[in-house]
Amino acid sequence: MVGKLSTMRGGSRSTRPVSKRPPNWVVYQPDEVQALIINLAREGKSQSQIGNILRDVHGVPLVKPIVGHGVRKTLEDAGLAPQIPEDLYNLMVAATRLRRHLERNPKDFGNKRRLQLTESNIYRLTRFYKKRGLLPKDWGYRQEIVTV
Repeated sequence: MVGKLSTMRGGSRSTRPVSKRPPNWVVYQPDEVQALIINLAREGKSQSQIGNILRDVHGVPLVKPIVGHGVRKTLEDAGLAPQIPEDLYNLMVAATRLRRHLERNPKDFGNKRRLQLTESNIYRLTRFYKKRGLLPKDWGYRQEIVTV
């Protein structure tokens, strides 16, 4: 019965709008949204932070219907896109934290397993991004310290 209950959890999330057109209540033009994205990126905000700020502060539900492409493409056009995609970078930071913890606590087998799973995710994402062309073909994950 435990397996059945676990599949019922986590259903409360918002759904994306069906329409590909921007909502009629959005007051921003595409150029204004692009300028907001570029300004937030110059302040040092990540892509997910930019999306959250646009949603919560400026009332822009999604960038793609308004501008025609997402936040990453806008940052690439402006020359502000990070070299490593954000989700891969966050996994690398998590692996660094786990590795640092395991140096101090070598008997922590639970975190040793978590490090294995995290690095497995890193390798899988690396293959995906190489196929999509977001990472160079010769890029490889090195188990070295990433600034945390």
